[in-house]
Amino acid sequence: MAATLFALLGLVSLWWTPFPIEQISIARRFLGPATEHWLGTDHLGRDMFSLVMRGTLTSFVVAGLGVIIGIGVGVPLGLAAVAWGGMVEWLVLRLSDITFAFPAVIVAILIAALFGPGEINAVIAIGIFNIPVFARVARGGALAIATQDYVAAARLAGLGNAAIAARHLLPNIMSLLIVQGTIQLSLGILAEAGLSYIGLGTQPPATSLGLMLRDAQSLFLIHPWLSVVPGLTIVLIVIALNISGDGLRDAIDPRLRHEGLNHGAG
Repeated sequence: MAATLFALLGLVSLWWTPFPIEQISIARRFLGPATEHWLGTDHLGRDMFSLVMRGTLTSFVVAGLGVIIGIGVGVPLGLAAVAWGGMVEWLVLRLSDITFAFPAVIVAILIAALFGPGEINAVIAIGIFNIPVFARVARGGALAIATQDYVAAARLAGLGNAAIAARHLLPNIMSLLIVQGTIQLSLGILAEAGLSYIGLGTQPPATSLGLMLRDAQSLFLIHPWLSVVPGLTIVLIVIALNISGDGLRDAIDPRLRHEGLNHGAG
């Protein structure tokens, strides 16, 4: 529920924020929380609540697109590994090992060196790192399904590997993928904040929670509130998403608790 509220808060910022995020007013900078500015103002006099709204949207969009890339590429690879086995499975596993050797930050640095920093590059970096996560989750879930009698019957009936993967394996691991997607979304939000903080993600005049932290780091001892607001927002979003993931896991299929769901991947 809380995760949905944060997502809606970010979505609303597409049409409305209390103040335009690009509205700078040096005369009203460093104001504390008040009736007019609910979370105060930053070092440029911008409304903090407006920045949090738009920053939350950025975090969800970047992390969400990264999850979509991971699912779109990783799940077919994981299913192919189970459906065809042999050399295909070996190649998928080795590809996963190689990708895991390059964390999202390293990938982002390489992309930024070639094309420059930005939101799109952050999406690509997070998406690339999500691919092996979903490939392994899909493979692990599909392996348990592949031994079922109805899958063997489908093979005897002449159904090909691709058809078996699409008709029997994928539908039966959807609950696993949904839960893992929620977990990866929270990890993607952390990754986006980290990339923006080191200057490889969102760039001004746009904003993100990580960029807000970066702007406030030199003022932490004098105005700690500027760092507390985006930092606490990130923490609350990640906690809310993880709680949602646990709730979905138990609601969709309690057996997922015993199927090795990859909570630490990312």
